[in-house]
Amino acid sequence: MGGATAALDYDAELMLRVKDGDGASFGVLLEKHRSPVVHFLYRMVQNHAVAEELAQDVFLRVYRSRSTYEPTAKFTTWLFRIATHLALNALRDGKNERSQERLDEVVGDMPARQVPDSRPSVEASMVYQARLGEVRRAVTGLPAKQRAAVLMHKYEEMEYTQIAKVLNCSESAVKSLLFRAYETLRARLAHMA
Repeated sequence: MGGATAALDYDAELMLRVKDGDGASFGVLLEKHRSPVVHFLYRMVQNHAVAEELAQDVFLRVYRSRSTYEPTAKFTTWLFRIATHLALNALRDGKNERSQERLDEVVGDMPARQVPDSRPSVEASMVYQARLGEVRRAVTGLPAKQRAAVLMHKYEEMEYTQIAKVLNCSESAVKSLLFRAYETLRARLAHMA
């Protein structure tokens, strides 16, 4: 990642426009990143209402920081640093209590993947959902920093360097976090192999 200004990513350019007073560019950033941020936060706190609330806070902080924004890192690195910080604080403060949350609300509120008309059989779908549920529970059972690293690595497809910047640690610390997390997941999910 050579020259910072020469290699500005499109999101950073948009954020610089927001800094200059362009509200429409903020709308583009919000539209593009809201869903991934909500999904990431939901996987962290396991409560859809809390994830939505935290996502609003993330984008409020992004907007409030517009005047001091400097594109020193990828925009998504900065965005997920804010999201991770808020999620870890929410977990620490116990904001993820599952208040009156029903399973159908969680499934109904999360955007479903587009599925072609040739749907799998009911049995195959149930097996898939059960396995997916087990994987989610195993990831949820990880310590918060390991969970954040796994979610960014597997679901957001971030590289070690970007995860290190988000978590404010070294690349080797990220590799260690991921190694421990994947070892734990391998042990917990060995019966599914």
